[in-house]
Amino acid sequence: MSTSVDSSVVARWRLILGQSVEEQLTVSSGNTSIHLTEDELIMDQALAAIYDETSDIVNSGAANSSATGQRGAGTGKSAPRLAKWLGDVRNFFPEDIVSVIQHDAMERKGWKQLLFEPEVLATVKPDIQLVGTLLSLKGKIPEKTKDTARLLVKAVVDDLVKRMEEDLRRAVTGALNRRQHSPLPSLSGIDWTRTIKRNLKHYDAERQQIIPERFYYYDRARRSKEWTVIVDIDQSGSMAESIIWASVVGSIFASIPSLSTRVVVFDTEVVDLTEQCANDPVDMLFGIQLGGGTDIQKSVAYCEQFIDQPKKTLFIVISDLYEGGNQAGLIRRMRHLKESGVRTMCLLALSDEGKPFYDEQVARSLTRDGTPCFACTPALLPQLVEGALKGQDLAELAKKLGTKGI
Repeated sequence: MSTSVDSSVVARWRLILGQSVEEQLTVSSGNTSIHLTEDELIMDQALAAIYDETSDIVNSGAANSSATGQRGAGTGKSAPRLAKWLGDVRNFFPEDIVSVIQHDAMERKGWKQLLFEPEVLATVKPDIQLVGTLLSLKGKIPEKTKDTARLLVKAVVDDLVKRMEEDLRRAVTGALNRRQHSPLPSLSGIDWTRTIKRNLKHYDAERQQIIPERFYYYDRARRSKEWTVIVDIDQSGSMAESIIWASVVGSIFASIPSLSTRVVVFDTEVVDLTEQCANDPVDMLFGIQLGGGTDIQKSVAYCEQFIDQPKKTLFIVISDLYEGGNQAGLIRRMRHLKESGVRTMCLLALSDEGKPFYDEQVARSLTRDGTPCFACTPALLPQLVEGALKGQDLAELAKKLGTKGI
């Protein structure tokens, strides 16, 4: 004898599993039928448009839902119909689920072309996956959609900056202003002119020396460009999410007075986006061309010209290390940078998932030569940057923080 199950629980499982299991759920739950509310019917049809193999809102109008649950053929244009579907998804599902459904829609149904319609683009929820999709299509985006696309990208970038800026600034300030945490100020920070003038009255004629009663130091807040930070970004298609985060990181570095920041992207060619990054990270993102081959060695060679003081330089490569150029040359150049005193690190992925897919052989070679290779989330990056500027063992720090990689 079957036991009746709460109808709301059955309805939820019906939404999750789809119409194909309705009869089986009815029998197993002991209910005579499954009743979906009007809102649940809209949710069901929105999900069916993506996850039912026979459904397609572009061609069949599945998003034109009604309280009766009928799925008739659509007669309107594709873009308005998709815009309505996107509106239903945003209205009836939690925010984090909306991003998942949108991403699945692009991947499963191939609706990327419909993002070229302003009414569709204005309806989507801005998220980092969608920005990646737009960047991959940017050369095809028509003029009528470019302004809307830019606003969407800006909304995502502004949100990412808010998530990272305070922690990253604090990390850099904490590393460069170490004298606040030590009773022994740095010798390099002494203002000798002021110190001598203020201590002339303590001149010892017998020794012919000034015996300073007090040393005076430069205010670090007024000092600028103490360090050079170079961010070298692989713009191959597989690195899309990492590129977006890296652009945000580069823009934050560029806004910190104590850092001289260079931001470079590469495939088989090298493009310097330092100026765009300093002005607006959105401009920088639209200057990136996803896809193409990879010549990491060439980009490292280009970046070497900006290293004036190796021991005051942090070099961050963001790449999966699948080198299409001179692999031996890449390993050799990175080894020479490390040996000269440059603080080096390789981020195999910079994303919320932090899941790396990378060339293990190259990563092992770089790690052996002193350049730790790991993937990390944006939340962990400030601690790693602070550790690098302080001269800590990054391999040990990365392991302690639980990053993924070599």
